[in-house]
Amino acid sequence: MLLDLMRDKSKALPAAGDVAAVTALRVWHCKYGSLADLRQYSNLRTLVVATYPDADLEPIAVLEQLEYLSLVHLPNVTDLAPLSRLRRLRTARLSTLPSWDSSGKVTAVESLNPLAELPHLAHLELFGVRPEERSLRDLEIAPSLVTVRVSKYPKRETRRFYAKTGLSDAYAPGPGVADWH
Repeated sequence: MLLDLMRDKSKALPAAGDVAAVTALRVWHCKYGSLADLRQYSNLRTLVVATYPDADLEPIAVLEQLEYLSLVHLPNVTDLAPLSRLRRLRTARLSTLPSWDSSGKVTAVESLNPLAELPHLAHLELFGVRPEERSLRDLEIAPSLVTVRVSKYPKRETRRFYAKTGLSDAYAPGPGVADWH
């Protein structure tokens, strides 16, 4: 079952009638103070969030079934370590708002290593999300990566990374949810 929450003005994430049946959830620019209540959606395989309200990724780390994750605008997040617990994750798309792209703003994270530790991660996009050292070296050890697409990294670094790894810079696949455009 798909749950689509668009621009909801409520302060808390609502519970669906049968949370166990929800396998895909989109939280699009809602006013929730936190997504801590995501833990009730234990069967989520797909999660798409625009405007992530929390300062850390702990609310997502409990979603053990998650295979697809897209986070647009996570300005308060600096540590990707909680994502290393998402052992089934195949696609991760982390990005700043498109308006940040032209302004040069980025979301600075401590390390990309937690993503490299994911055993099934095949597709990764990092648009405006990067470590302070502006390097992709942490990803060189990722066991299953097929595509990596990035922005706001030095051109020299991206050329070095693709030459060393042989990975494609193709876009990650979409969430595979027919009703989402």
